[in-house]
Amino acid sequence: MSSAMAKRIMIQGTMSSAGKSLIATGLCRIFHQDGYRVAPFKSQNMALNSFITEDGLEMGRAQAVQAQAACAEPSVRMNPILLKPCTDMGSQVIVNGEAVGVMHAEEYYRYRPSLRGTIRQAFDLLAQEYERIVIEGAGSPAEINLNQDDLVNMGIADMFDAPVLLTADIDRGGVFAQIYGTIMLLPPAWRKRIRGVIINKFRGDVEILRPGLRMIEELTGVPVIGVVPYLQLDIDEEDSVIQRENKGRRPLEIAVIRFPRISNSTDFNPLQRRPAVYVRYVGRPAEFGRPDMVILPGTKSTMADLEWMRQNGLEALVQKAAAAGTPVLGICGGYQMLGERLSDPEGTERGGEMRGMGLLPLETVFAARKTRLRSEGVIEPPEGIFGPLAGAAFSGYQIHMGISTPGKDTAPFCRLADGSVEGAVRGNVAGTYLHGLFDRDAAAALEKLLLSRRGLSCEEPVQETDTASFLQGQYDLLAVALRESLDMSRIEEILAEQV
Repeated sequence: MSSAMAKRIMIQGTMSSAGKSLIATGLCRIFHQDGYRVAPFKSQNMALNSFITEDGLEMGRAQAVQAQAACAEPSVRMNPILLKPCTDMGSQVIVNGEAVGVMHAEEYYRYRPSLRGTIRQAFDLLAQEYERIVIEGAGSPAEINLNQDDLVNMGIADMFDAPVLLTADIDRGGVFAQIYGTIMLLPPAWRKRIRGVIINKFRGDVEILRPGLRMIEELTGVPVIGVVPYLQLDIDEEDSVIQRENKGRRPLEIAVIRFPRISNSTDFNPLQRRPAVYVRYVGRPAEFGRPDMVILPGTKSTMADLEWMRQNGLEALVQKAAAAGTPVLGICGGYQMLGERLSDPEGTERGGEMRGMGLLPLETVFAARKTRLRSEGVIEPPEGIFGPLAGAAFSGYQIHMGISTPGKDTAPFCRLADGSVEGAVRGNVAGTYLHGLFDRDAAAALEKLLLSRRGLSCEEPVQETDTASFLQGQYDLLAVALRESLDMSRIEEILAEQV
């Protein structure tokens, strides 16, 4: 048990995507609203959506979102271990915000026990600063093949003597089997840690569910402390691409290539909020259509995902669209792909050289050292297709393992706050390393640009706040929904039991 005295509660799930991150985010907001200094904590996160802290370190985006909900500055102490999958069998391992190498699964499981001290130190530092800590698990605690030396679920609950709330997803079906099976597969000592069950993503009349709630409580001895409705909130996801419902006809279509290892897909959430824009994620040629714009997003494996595009025919379709004058934008790994050549002399990705898409006179050389920094500035393309974006402000970050050198036949795409330039643009093709490009002015500016290209009415769209302000409103809505559906008095009693 940690010597730190902060009150703590842990959210675990019956499976991945049961809603652990959302419940943890909502509790962070509620506790903050109730006047507590609160921080999130997840010992180990496996995700390709990451975040760069003010001091230039890398952490999982889910814990950054939870920190924002708690009105706390995101810190790698909230997520000391981040795994970013590079292949089906290997991940880049990031400890305390710094990459320590790429490890295959077997190698990492041998390495993992050495991280106990790192996890404990991160938690104890948080507990010295905050009054409450909301801990999130990963996957399911009933993954019995992984329970030895567990450092993400019940092993963490043991380490910090944390009571557990188990979250189950009723939307997928079989919710009572999820709950019963998860609890019964745990050793008796771990079962005792589960102090309540939350049923998440419920649609319908909760009264119909009540007989089942009573039966599952009798079978497991664990009370159901809430049934949370299926919430239509717009909060950044931990590690998934969300294809939002297209409500009504939207005149503009932006095709985002869905790479096998797409990263930081949250870059495009602000575009999906624009009233005239429909963002489509495209994973095969039949889905490409005739978009108004094509975006190549970030990826953890640029060379492998470029080869995937080349083999399935998407590369040819992007090149054809660019030749026809369609605006094409590459971000991070997508920017690297747009160039003429990619070189990997140190074997950072796969080694050797590879021909790029040839849409920008650009060469990229990969290196082991990762660039991680926050960046502010404005988009500053020359006159041309992207010219109307000039002056749009951004506040984002860079995270990449390559250096790209544009040729003379390009202009910079952005100007940073320190006066330096970034990215490249030539005609209707542009690229940048900046994530978060659309979080402020650029989403509305791009919408207006694309409407104008289509000859459509450019009536001023409904004004929206910037992304940060918008998300704060979403956290408040989440808190309202959880207060209405959870037994917060019981949660307070569980917290009060801690010495």
